[in-house]
Amino acid sequence: DQFLELKQKSFLLCDEFSYNAETQRVLIRNGEILLNALHYFISTLNTLCTKTIEDTMTTIRLYETARLEYDACRTEIELLSPGSQMNQKQDEFQKYKEKYEQLKCDVSIKLKFLDENQTKVMKKQLLLFHNAIAAYFSGNKEALDATMKQFNLKVQSNDDNNQDTKSFLEQLNH
Repeated sequence: DQFLELKQKSFLLCDEFSYNAETQRVLIRNGEILLNALHYFISTLNTLCTKTIEDTMTTIRLYETARLEYDACRTEIELLSPGSQMNQKQDEFQKYKEKYEQLKCDVSIKLKFLDENQTKVMKKQLLLFHNAIAAYFSGNKEALDATMKQFNLKVQSNDDNNQDTKSFLEQLNH
């Protein structure tokens, strides 16, 4: 806006002030778009680091606790003399065993999912973020807009529907 005001005051530099005013407008617009890309990228990293990784670590801790309970109960059964508490301990042992096996399966799935996020999802996010920065600094508005559209895409293309590119969880469901 300052350049437009200066344009009105200085007839000899009218064209230069107009060019600079337009350049500043484009810079602001593209900067806001790049800032949105940065916020989205940071949000994706934040989700991976604070939610996905933390959830996996919590499940691993639960798994470790379940393993200790399972082993302790198994040891108690081995030390028990045949008698009245044997059936009760075997029922308890079975519950600990089921809990342990379920958490073991959960840990396996979450670790595969975490690995997939680190490779598949983050690779895509890093590439899109790189493209947004490159488009911004090259002044390519069309490429910047196209990259922003890719950041917001949730639907896979038809090329992504083959078995090789399906995620681990998608493959389990088929």
